[in-house]
Amino acid sequence: MSWDGYIDNLLGHCVGQCDTACIIGKDGSKWTTDAHASALKITAQEAATVGRAFTSGDMTPFQASGIVIAGVKYQFLRGDDILALGKKKDNGAVTLQCSKTAVVIGHTKEGGTQGNTNKGVAVIAEYLESLGM
Repeated sequence: MSWDGYIDNLLGHCVGQCDTACIIGKDGSKWTTDAHASALKITAQEAATVGRAFTSGDMTPFQASGIVIAGVKYQFLRGDDILALGKKKDNGAVTLQCSKTAVVIGHTKEGGTQGNTNKGVAVIAEYLESLGM
C-alpha cells in the first residue's frame, strides 16, 4: 500500500468529520502525495516547520505564529510532545499527532467535530508508532 492509502484509512476512522489529511516525516519530507483526492496539500516549508516543532517538542513557534497548513493559519489551541490542535473560524480545524518518525495531520471540515478527527489521526499515528516509525 502506498502512503496515500493511509489517507483513506484515516478518513474512515473519522466518522465523516475529517475531509483532508496527509502524513509527513519529522524531517519535513512529504510521505503522502498531493495527487490523492483528499490530500491536505501542505507545502515543503510548512512541513519543515511542523517537523521541527515535533522533533524538538517545542510548540513555541505554533503559539507565536499559529499552525500554518496548506496556506491557512490556524490558531494554536493546545499541544504537547506528540499532539497539536489548531482552529480557524470558517476554515475548520487541524489535528497533528506524531509517531517516532512521522506526523499525521487531519483537517476537520467547518462545523465538524474535531474530536472524531483526533481519534482517527491517533489511530494512524499509533499504528505507525507500533511499526517503529
